[in-house]
Amino acid sequence: MRNKGISALVCAGVMAGAAAFGAAPSAAAQPTAAHKEATATGKEATAKTTASDTRDHLRERLERIPGMTVVSVADKEGHPLYTLTYEQPVDHRRPHGATFTQRATLWHKATDKPTVLYTGGYTLPGGTTALTKLIDANQVSVEHRYFAESRPKGAAGDDWSKMTVEQEAADEHRLTRALRTVEKGKWLGTGASKGGMTATYHERFYPGDLDAVVAFVAPNDADNRDDSGYERFFRTVGDQQCRTALNAVQREMLVRRDALLPKFEADAKAAGDTFEETLGTTDRAYEFAVLDQVWNFWQSGTAADCPTVPDAKKATDDELYSWSKEHGFSVYQDETLGTNGTGPYYRQAATQLGWADLKFKHLKDVRHYPDIYQPNSVLPAAMRGTYDNRTIADVDRWVKKRGERMMFIYGENDPWSAEKFTPSRHDSYRYVVPGANHGASIAKLPAAEQAKAVATIKRWANVK
Repeated sequence: MRNKGISALVCAGVMAGAAAFGAAPSAAAQPTAAHKEATATGKEATAKTTASDTRDHLRERLERIPGMTVVSVADKEGHPLYTLTYEQPVDHRRPHGATFTQRATLWHKATDKPTVLYTGGYTLPGGTTALTKLIDANQVSVEHRYFAESRPKGAAGDDWSKMTVEQEAADEHRLTRALRTVEKGKWLGTGASKGGMTATYHERFYPGDLDAVVAFVAPNDADNRDDSGYERFFRTVGDQQCRTALNAVQREMLVRRDALLPKFEADAKAAGDTFEETLGTTDRAYEFAVLDQVWNFWQSGTAADCPTVPDAKKATDDELYSWSKEHGFSVYQDETLGTNGTGPYYRQAATQLGWADLKFKHLKDVRHYPDIYQPNSVLPAAMRGTYDNRTIADVDRWVKKRGERMMFIYGENDPWSAEKFTPSRHDSYRYVVPGANHGASIAKLPAAEQAKAVATIKRWANVK
C-alpha cells in the first residue's frame, strides 16, 4: 500500500519545489477538471482494492492460527471486524482433553497500532470501548467461558468446576498470545464491573501478556466474611434524608407484603416469569427483589433521584409498588438465570468472587427468609457451589504488592465500588469519580485527574 503512494509523493515534491522558488505552474500545466475527477476516482478505487487486499490477507493470517476460525468479516467504520471462534481446553491443566470454542471479535485498524483486549465478563460484548477510542486502537472482544455460545457442549458444559477465575485467565492468555502474532503494538486489557475483575485476574496470572490494565468499577471482595465496607457505604452514601427515605420504602415493601405480593404475582404471570428452579416461590422471589432494591437504586441512579423517593407511610400501595419497579426493584426469574442467562456469574460469586452479605438491620422483623440474600439462592441446584476465597485473596495481595501499570476507576456512589482494589506503587493508580454510580468513567473525573489518567494511558500505549 505504501509503494502505491510513491508516484503521488513525487509529484507533490516537484510542485513544492517549484513553489519554493516562487514560480507557480503555468495555466497549461494546471490539471483539467476531467483529469482531477479521473485521478480521484482512481485513488478511491485503489484505496478500496488495498483495503480489500489487507482484509483478505489478515483473514488468511488469522486462519493459519491453530484452532482459530474466522466466522465472518464485516465493515465497521471503514475497518474490518472479524468474528472469530477459538478452540480452548475445557481444563487447561489437561490441555489435550475436551475442548470448547470461545467466541471473540477483532476490529482491526493496523498491525502497529495498540490493541485493547475487552471482556465484559459475561457474553460477547459489542460496541467500542472508550479506551479503544482514546488511543485509536484495534479491539479484541472476548466472551467469558460458560456464557452463551462459549459454553462447552455435552457433559463438560454441566461441569461447573471448570468455571473458575484461573481457567478464564488461561483462556485469555492463549487468545492473547495467538493474536499478538498479528497485532504487534502495545496491548491493554480493560473491562467494567465483572469485566474489570476479569481483566485484573488475567493480569495477575499472566503478567507478561498485557502492557497495562485499565479496570472500571471492579469489585474486590477479598474477604467475603468481612462486609464492613459495604455496610459503611450504605451508612454514608448520599445524605441522611435520602438514606432514611430509601430504607423506609424498602421496609414498607415488606410490611405490606400481603397487599403487594399479588401485584408481583400478576406481573410475573403476565411476563411468563417462573421461580421454581431457582428461588422456589413467588414469596421468596419478592423478598429477594426487595432486598436488592436500595443497592440497585445507587448502582444505576444518583443523588439527583433522591427527591423522587415517596413518603413510605403516605404512599398508596400502587404508588409504592410503581415507584419501586422503576427504581431498583428487579426480578430474579428462572428464565434469566441458570445456564442460559446470568447463572454462570452467580456460580462464580458463590464459589470464588464472593458477595455482599448485608445485615439489613432495619428489616430484621419483617423478613421471612433470613439466609436468602446470597448467590446460591438464585441458582438451580446443579449449579450451586461452596465458597473458597483463596484465589481472590491471592489476587488482592498480588495487585497491592506486585501489580504494574494498572489503573482502577471507581464511582463514589457505586455500591460495587465499596470494596476496591488497592494498586501497588509500581506505576499503578486508582481514581474515584465524585458522585458517580456504576457507570463511572475517566471522562467523568475532575479535569486535573482526567488529564493525568489520559496521559498515563497514552504513555502505556506508546501513543501521543
